[in-house]
Amino acid sequence: MSAIWLLLISAAAFVVAYVFYGSYVIKKLGGIDPTAKTPAHTMRDEVDYVPTPAPVVMGHHFASIAGAAPIIGPIVAAVFGWIPVFLWIVIGNIFVGAVHDASTLYASIRHRGKTIAEILGENIGISGKKLFAAFAWLTVILIMAVFANVLATTFVSLPAVGSAASIFTVVAIFFGYAVHRRGAPLAVSTVVGIALLALCVWLGILFPLSLPHNTWLVLLLAYGYVAASLPVWLLLQPRDYLDSFLLYGFLAAAVIGILAYNPTIRLTAFTGFQTGLGFLFPMLFVTVACGATSGFHSIVASGTTSKQISSETHIKPIGYGAMLLEGVLAVIALTTVAYLLMGDYTAMLRAGGWGAVFSNGIGAFLTAIGIPRDAGVTFAGLVLAAFALTTLDTATRLCRFMFQELAEKEGAKPSAVVTLATNRYVAGAIGVILAGVLLYGGEWRILWPLFGSANQLMASMALLAVAVWLTRKGLDNKFVLYPMVFMLAVTMTALVTMFLRAYAADNWVHVIITAALFILAIVLVGLSIVKLSAEKKEKREQTSNLQRSGD
Repeated sequence: MSAIWLLLISAAAFVVAYVFYGSYVIKKLGGIDPTAKTPAHTMRDEVDYVPTPAPVVMGHHFASIAGAAPIIGPIVAAVFGWIPVFLWIVIGNIFVGAVHDASTLYASIRHRGKTIAEILGENIGISGKKLFAAFAWLTVILIMAVFANVLATTFVSLPAVGSAASIFTVVAIFFGYAVHRRGAPLAVSTVVGIALLALCVWLGILFPLSLPHNTWLVLLLAYGYVAASLPVWLLLQPRDYLDSFLLYGFLAAAVIGILAYNPTIRLTAFTGFQTGLGFLFPMLFVTVACGATSGFHSIVASGTTSKQISSETHIKPIGYGAMLLEGVLAVIALTTVAYLLMGDYTAMLRAGGWGAVFSNGIGAFLTAIGIPRDAGVTFAGLVLAAFALTTLDTATRLCRFMFQELAEKEGAKPSAVVTLATNRYVAGAIGVILAGVLLYGGEWRILWPLFGSANQLMASMALLAVAVWLTRKGLDNKFVLYPMVFMLAVTMTALVTMFLRAYAADNWVHVIITAALFILAIVLVGLSIVKLSAEKKEKREQTSNLQRSGD
């Protein structure tokens, strides 16, 4: 069977889902009001809240959510065979991941552009807000540490990529200033920006920047701090927007390469319900993770994207559509595995990791359109670095937002300590310093294996927040409730499995964290049930009182 069918089937399914199910989801959320002023307008501050054209927001959002995870997940999960991975990518994207992203973006816009933690706080109470904010904040710090390490390793092994990325940062600042402050036409600026992006790549190859790993770590964390502190239009937004064209170009080149190469699927279709990763349920879903759904996306959607959306009409293409585009990336990643024999896949995965599998697969496909294999492999490496860098700068800003919300004191005049903690420079610095501690202490290596479960738990809790909000509004929430229940079952089962493994291995760090995550989920679900039950009881009493007064 040709691997082209994977692309064709998934593309057709995603297009149909976008047109029909995407519209259904938006309608069930409450519909779109094209005349409504979004938080980007009503709370405009030229730092975080900035009304932005849809293509720019789409570029930022897609570049931020499409990190390395949708590549890693399908490649590693292929140990179960290509069929279960492919099915979950398609079904998961349409009915879980894209619903999750669109609904959290919509809910955030209807909550003044606040994060999921704030939505939980308004709908189930301050305890829910603080618990989720602390959990999400710590998770994002881990993401910052891991992606900084991935980038530093990439820049050391490929100095040209580090040089190109550094030069491009300066270009992005000038682009943001020209468009936002000088009124330069977006279309013309985009053409010039893309040309300069290509020039940066060429200059990077001519003048590679060779620095030690630890030096790169310091520079990357410093970059993240600056990106989190500066106005969004000056660095984060233009960099992600222009980077997105590199990512779009990569997707187009990869699809054309696959069509020209016409790889035959040779990987085993289904290897069984139990592999070295564990049982298919829940490990397939936790491992594919961002390739089908990701809790980190809810933090991006409600953290930065909702503050830039200039019209509610942009919610569907950005919230629902960007996730489907990430699904295409996940299918491409699966294709780089599917054309290998199972033995070759296993050997390559052990020898070079998922990055080697992906880069070599893309390099092979691009030879069919005349691109030398080595150049194709390097191009894939550059794209991976772009994915990681856009995730790093967005994660740092999100870390700052969540700490500010965590430090806020409800209903009281803020003290000097609270005022200091909610300052954007201080809040950003705290997250960067803690990420540095994880990096230099090596703790990120201990904690990273738990990320998959933590990320999926975040997704289920984000869907829970939307479900509770819709219930309180008197709207049908089944389209988010069912995915939430499924993802919660996946996460809880995975946490129990990991807890038992960690306990048997006397790994008390993992024992404590998995137990804490399990309890967190139980508490948040419990708080939601208590809140909704209390409101239901109150409404019954009000109805009863009205009936008695009428009598």
